[in-house]
Amino acid sequence: MTINSDINVLGSLPDLNLISLFLNDSIESLNKNGGHRSYTAIKTDKSVQRFEKAITSTLLNFKNKEFEHIFRSIVSAESISNDSLFLILLNASNNNDLLSYLNESVYFPALYSGRVAIKAPEVAACLNDLKQSETDLQKWSDSTIDTTASKYLTLLKKFNLMEGSLNKTIAHTYLNDKMFVIFIYWLLTIEQKPNILESPWLKYCFLEKQSFLERVMQKKFSKYYNLNFNGDKMKIEPIISYQNIYDELTKP
Repeated sequence: MTINSDINVLGSLPDLNLISLFLNDSIESLNKNGGHRSYTAIKTDKSVQRFEKAITSTLLNFKNKEFEHIFRSIVSAESISNDSLFLILLNASNNNDLLSYLNESVYFPALYSGRVAIKAPEVAACLNDLKQSETDLQKWSDSTIDTTASKYLTLLKKFNLMEGSLNKTIAHTYLNDKMFVIFIYWLLTIEQKPNILESPWLKYCFLEKQSFLERVMQKKFSKYYNLNFNGDKMKIEPIISYQNIYDELTKP
C-alpha cells in the first residue's frame, strides 16, 4: 500500500475549482498568464503548489485513456458539479490506496449497515490498526492520525457523501441515470474480473446487489451497453465509444 498525505491536503482544499483548472493547466502556465491569483483566492504560491501536487496525483491521474475521455468530457462541460464530483471520487479512490482503504473499512460498512453517522475517532482507530502493518504509517504521529481522520470525513463531505459540519452524517446518495451509465463505463475500464458482479468496486454505485441487478438490466439502458446475465455471472460490454458517451447521455 502506498501511503501519502493527500487526504490531509485535499480535505483542506478551499477552492474545488482548482481541480478543473489543473486539469488543463500547470502552475508554470498559470504564472505565465498572470499567476495563480488570477484564478483562485489562495494566497501563497507554496499552498497552491501543495494543492496542485495532491490534485494531480490523486484526483487527476488517469490509469487509462478511456476513462480520461469521460472525465475530461464531464469536467469540461460541467466544471465542478455534483455529477463531476462523483467521477472525481471514483478516480481518487482508484488512485489513492489510503482513501480506498478507509472507504472500504469505514465508509461503506457504515453506509450499507444503515448507520446515520461516522465519527472521527473510529476513522483514527482504523488508521491505528493499519499502522501495525504499514511501515510508512508507523512514521505518523498520533496528531497526524487524528488530523487525517478528521480530514477524511471533510473530504467525504466535499464529495457530497457526508452532511453537516461538527457532527457529520451520512448523505443518502442515488445516482441519476446519466451517472449510473457513466459508473458502468468507468467500472468496465478498471475491473479485470470477467464477472462484473464480483467487482469490489460495485459498492460505489450506492446500491445493494439486488437493487443493482434490477437497475442495470432496465431496458432503457440497453442502447448504452450489451449485458449478458445467467443468474450468477454478468458480462457487460459498452456500445458507445468512451469519447462520445457523455455527449450521447446529455443530448436533448
